[in-house]
Amino acid sequence: MKEMKRTWLITALGVLLGAVAGWFYWSQWRCEVGCAITSSPIRSTLYGGFMGGLIVNTFKKEKKTELPNDNQNKN
Repeated sequence: MKEMKRTWLITALGVLLGAVAGWFYWSQWRCEVGCAITSSPIRSTLYGGFMGGLIVNTFKKEKKTELPNDNQNKN
């Protein structure tokens, strides 16, 4: 249970940092016409949060599960 709480916390932190980075990107390099993401601060912030969550989750370690050994089952 503790590990699951930690995973959610790390993901939430990634989303938050991504959202801040998306808003900062919009505030510095905004585009008024022809830009789907950076033309709106809301879109830029949501996209940054989504990407931050994805990036953080790519580095998550999976728990290894041990499979039963086939040699032991044959004997």
